[in-house]
Amino acid sequence: MEELIRTNNVVTLSFVGTLLKEAGIQYFIADENMSVLDGSINALSRRLLVDADRVNEARQLVEGAGLGDELRER
Repeated sequence: MEELIRTNNVVTLSFVGTLLKEAGIQYFIADENMSVLDGSINALSRRLLVDADRVNEARQLVEGAGLGDELRER
């Protein structure tokens, strides 16, 4: 799996997750439970991961939705 986005913004994660789900792209949000352990002060970012064979398609969806600035550099 490859990291697509790393953010503390749960709205962005939810929106991108919905985009991916509608496109049939499976994803995983890593570090979700670790961010709870930090006392919910958003010190630890969550990472949205997608399968390596679908990462280009996922990047295009995110860019098309106007969130290209959120994408991790390769």
